[in-house]
Amino acid sequence: MPLARSLSVTSLSGLEEWDEEFDLEDAVLFEIAWEVANKVGGIYTVIQTKARLTAEEWGENYFLVGPYVESNVRTQVELIEPTNPILKRTIDKMNSSGCKVYFGRWLIEGSPYVVLIDVAFTAWSLDRWKTELWDLCAIGVPWFDREANDAVLFGFLTAWLLGEFAAQSEDPPHIVAHFHEWLAGLGLVLCRERQLSIATIFTTHATLLGRYLCAGNVDFYNNLAKFNVDKEAGDRQIYHRYCLERAATHCAHVFTTVSQITAIEAEHLLKRKPDVITPNGLNVKKFQAVHEFQNLHAQSKNRIQEFVRGHFYGQLDFNMDKCLFLFIAGRYEFSNKGADLFLEALARLNYLLRVNHSDVTVIAFFIMPARTNNFNVETLKGQAVRKQLWDTAQTVKERFGKKLYESLLHGQLPDVSKMLDKEDFTIMKRAIFATQRQSQPPVCTHNMLEDNGDPILNSVRRIGLFNSSSDRVKSSFHPLHLFFQWTTRTECTVMGIPSISTNLSGFGCFMEEHIADPSAYGIYILDRRYRGVDESCNQLTSYLFQFCKQSRRQRIIQRNRTERLSDLLDWKYLGRYYISARHMALAKAFPDAFMYEPNEPTSTTGFRYPRPASVPPSPALSRHSSPRHSEGEDNDEDERYDEDVEAEKDRLNIRQPTSLPFKNKLSLSHQT
Repeated sequence: MPLARSLSVTSLSGLEEWDEEFDLEDAVLFEIAWEVANKVGGIYTVIQTKARLTAEEWGENYFLVGPYVESNVRTQVELIEPTNPILKRTIDKMNSSGCKVYFGRWLIEGSPYVVLIDVAFTAWSLDRWKTELWDLCAIGVPWFDREANDAVLFGFLTAWLLGEFAAQSEDPPHIVAHFHEWLAGLGLVLCRERQLSIATIFTTHATLLGRYLCAGNVDFYNNLAKFNVDKEAGDRQIYHRYCLERAATHCAHVFTTVSQITAIEAEHLLKRKPDVITPNGLNVKKFQAVHEFQNLHAQSKNRIQEFVRGHFYGQLDFNMDKCLFLFIAGRYEFSNKGADLFLEALARLNYLLRVNHSDVTVIAFFIMPARTNNFNVETLKGQAVRKQLWDTAQTVKERFGKKLYESLLHGQLPDVSKMLDKEDFTIMKRAIFATQRQSQPPVCTHNMLEDNGDPILNSVRRIGLFNSSSDRVKSSFHPLHLFFQWTTRTECTVMGIPSISTNLSGFGCFMEEHIADPSAYGIYILDRRYRGVDESCNQLTSYLFQFCKQSRRQRIIQRNRTERLSDLLDWKYLGRYYISARHMALAKAFPDAFMYEPNEPTSTTGFRYPRPASVPPSPALSRHSSPRHSEGEDNDEDERYDEDVEAEKDRLNIRQPTSLPFKNKLSLSHQT
């Protein structure tokens, strides 16, 4: 029988290689999420980047299901006629019954098929479906919660789609339906209540109640077992949402979370232990050579430096070559995202750099969306002054070059004292006078609508980081969305950028599990679970101070090590966890056709990166990996670091992925 194998599928901890082929000829996968072709948060990136691997696995039998948002469809989706005859009959039947369902290809890597449902078009059914939800599950959804209303509409419509698909099949295939987050979870509940022959999976990327409790300044992780979850959800007016999430959790054949720490949350708040942990990954694109990676880093750094030159004009009394840039970005959740701890650590770092007479300057960027009405005048003026200075320098350079050219044409060495005339000095003096400013560089780049109540600005006022010339730590708050991608620690690692995480995050827990010494690879993990706020702040300050003490060579070594961890985060590896979840769901839903034999991991399975093969990453012992030494560094010391040798030894600690063991990628159209 197909799938007669254990849970273990890869070299990651607890998952070993499969030795059999996976027959997908009579199976079809629907993956349902509110963020399919609809960017709202980080789940969009997870689904988007994972789609290529899943499409390669399931071929024509893989369909993503999401909401129809016209503005997104215009730029992301190519609408076409359904290629699968069963699905075409299903969509035609729903459209003739008062729905609007669209089919197309999502224009991303893998070009997966998408089924998009217009929830607004069926809003007339909302009251009827709410009544049905109450009669079936005793869950009442208030009229004013628009997001929950959308979840009700989306849930009933996806259950309708799946039920109709099964009904339109003469020989029903083995259907797997994978639901992401509470917004899609009601569809799963309805599938089980209607006893549809479907294997169901529910994935929570972060528990709903956990988000609210963390934002409420409670000692969350030390009191997980003590919370009265019904009361806490009711007090925060999210009881109906919590009930939808918990119902989906308990109705699913397989329940998964994206990290071990979220699994602990789910066990206490949702009252079910996850069956599989499915970590988030990325499609890693390797550089052909190390210098390509370093050149890209240099280009990005140069663009940041240009902004800094304009923003801090008139007070550029620091050396740009010894300037370090720190970033914190994401949703504007001041405590949940660690902005409060970061600001306090910056104040302490500023003190340490000043008392130690450090020549390093740190510029911290806060990129979190907030309500604004426009750029402030000083921000725009700064970039204009920088552009004016650049134009002035180019003008003087051209005049200088012409005089030099004429001198050389006459066969004479130029008289340097005559190369710049009075007009040149006048132009340069005027430009210098334009850089004078009567105020300090602004902390925020925009005019905030709620300046007095903004937590970042209030903290800056409290700790006194006003970008004065004596400060070694400067701050720049950009209240903007990151439209390109959600900057995560995973993306930083793939790009070779060191990052700081905590042992309360999925990324931090994953790295602690698989790397013997994460800090040696540029992954600094704060202990927020067993330490108080002040201790954690001191630990963060220590990490930042040690990073400031590193030489250029040490930072390059660390950057190269960080980038080498990208193999660990590739969907080629992490996608196997999703494969095991689907394997488990099929075995539970269709025990006569699929067999599942769980295998408990042992201490010897999987892999774990050791400490780097070269010297420890301390400032005293690290060495350059670049061919050129930095100024002022001793080049006569014993060179104990070899980039190629260390990289090769690191690669031996992770086996290369093999091709996915799929027997075929036949479409269901061949069965009709």
